[in-house]
Amino acid sequence: MTRFILRRLGFLTLTVLLTSLLVFLVTQWLPGDVCRIILGREAGQGAIETCRLELGLDQPLPIQYLNWLGDFLTGDWGISFSTNLPIYPIVMDRMGNSLMLALVALLISVPLGVALGIIAGLNENKPIDSTINVGSLSVVGLPEFVTGLVLIQVFSFGLRDLGLPYFPANSSIPPDANFLEALPMLILPALTAMLVLLAYIARLTRSGVIEELKQPYVRTADLKGLPRRTVIVKHVLRNALLPTITIIAISTGWLISGLVVIENVFNYPGLGRLMIFAIDRRDLPLLQAVTMVTVLGFALANLGADLLYGLLNPRIRLE
Repeated sequence: MTRFILRRLGFLTLTVLLTSLLVFLVTQWLPGDVCRIILGREAGQGAIETCRLELGLDQPLPIQYLNWLGDFLTGDWGISFSTNLPIYPIVMDRMGNSLMLALVALLISVPLGVALGIIAGLNENKPIDSTINVGSLSVVGLPEFVTGLVLIQVFSFGLRDLGLPYFPANSSIPPDANFLEALPMLILPALTAMLVLLAYIARLTRSGVIEELKQPYVRTADLKGLPRRTVIVKHVLRNALLPTITIIAISTGWLISGLVVIENVFNYPGLGRLMIFAIDRRDLPLLQAVTMVTVLGFALANLGADLLYGLLNPRIRLE
């Protein structure tokens, strides 16, 4: 198991390094001069040259990359062009908000999606299976902004008009709010993300359960007289949930940094909106930092999936 973990950590490190090089090169190739963006169009050539010297932009690209990577690894992410504030606390604050939203969405979608998938898989081609399939396909086909607007209309404006307790439509969390204080504002965006994840998790779990029920070891366990519940819980689900773990890991990365549409619908201050802000303002240091944090989020989520794979299926460790 130790070799398996070290090998996966090696792959993770290589992936992050290659991606960091790609991120650096892409931002370097974007049109426009960084110093011109900082100083404005009226700045003279002398000021531009001084700025380039201070930022190290006169050095060869390999040296610039190594300096940038070293600064990123030590937490020195520079100053935002658009806000003139240190980038590290800005990104960490937004990442905390994104993690809270991801946590709530996963706590709702994973148990519910797995349960629905198991029920559908154990009742293949029965009415309950058809109902779950049709419902999941209907939900996943809706654009996220449509789902979000419907939830706002029903659970915010609708409940308020009826004089009932309602969820806020604006999820702009105060900077100093803790998890419990922010929870009411997390519900609607989390439900929007949950409805997308729920369909994928349920359908993958259903397919895995149906496939495993057809395996010879299930018939052998039944012939030995093992209780059906024991066969399902200890044997079938152990293998059937392997593909589901993958989609959960990928979804975790998406929840942390890819909820651009949902965050804009609910005015939620997460990493997705921060990335759009950096692109709109051509704030290259901020864009680089957000992109690298996003890459790390996806990479760590996939590492977690690999480790769970190894725990659930020893053959993967041996391979």
